[in-house]
Amino acid sequence: MKRILVGDIGGTKTRLALAEGEGAAVVLMEVRAYPSLHYATLEAVLEEYLTQVDFPVEGIALGVAGPVSGQRAQVTNLPWVVEGAALRQHFGVECVLLNDLEAVAWGLPALEGDELFSLQVGVPGEGNRAVIAAGTGLGEAGIHWDGARFYPFATEGGHASFAPRTEREMALWRFLQARHGHVSWERVVSGMALPELHEFLRAYERSSIPAWLQAALEEGGSAGAVLAQAALEATDPLCVELMHWFVRLYGAEAGNLALKVMSRGGVYVGGGIAPKILPLLRQPGFLESFVDKGRMRPLLEAMPVRVIMTDRVALYGLALAARSPRIC
Repeated sequence: MKRILVGDIGGTKTRLALAEGEGAAVVLMEVRAYPSLHYATLEAVLEEYLTQVDFPVEGIALGVAGPVSGQRAQVTNLPWVVEGAALRQHFGVECVLLNDLEAVAWGLPALEGDELFSLQVGVPGEGNRAVIAAGTGLGEAGIHWDGARFYPFATEGGHASFAPRTEREMALWRFLQARHGHVSWERVVSGMALPELHEFLRAYERSSIPAWLQAALEEGGSAGAVLAQAALEATDPLCVELMHWFVRLYGAEAGNLALKVMSRGGVYVGGGIAPKILPLLRQPGFLESFVDKGRMRPLLEAMPVRVIMTDRVALYGLALAARSPRIC
């Protein structure tokens, strides 16, 4: 049985594992996470991992947070350039690169039981699928159904232009445009977006920040995680409003993607944020924004919407993709 090294390369964490299995079954071993920014190159992370696990591998499959072209990728939120040919030469085994959301899309058949949570049952059936995932950035992918098989494909839809829907969102667009020029959906729906959303909302609502929250934000951890936790624990009213707004924005872009892919087979919400804020996603805001597309509302109400509850789905997908003759 072939053992391959699979890796989910993100702006915050790089998750690595050894994968075995046959068909749609994937067995992951030695799953470990590394802080991406602590390493100068991806090769350094892979070398450390292989030294720690001390197992031979027969191939490498990596999902990279960024566009992949010609088996080469510049990681969007990291100063890493990843080249399949260089990795093949360095480690002496075949190497496959996929976009990270394409890897997630490949991994859907391996999910089962409590690895999925249904937000909207819709009308289950075959058809195209869509994946949207807010983590450090915002990733999006589609899955084409040809009547017999699924074909995952990558997009960079998270970098499409943000479309404000309300006066407050128009003010947010102006705030972000002054700083960044182009305002993408990733600028409003991602972990890196949360601190700026919070800063804007404090100014817009003329609200001061509590001393305890300011201290927590200055401790050096993830500001987005601090803000989300304050909302989940209801310890700061503006953080509660912030996260409800974030969820509505998330739902709006998920609905946009669903229409563009015509994802009658379902929309899957992945990434590191969704499982952590599931109580907020279960409230009406996400789905209300998802279906709020005028005459297309009935179409969106018929689409199943599920949250991916495991952080291993991209690793599953890389193992499945590496077995496919369509990839290798």
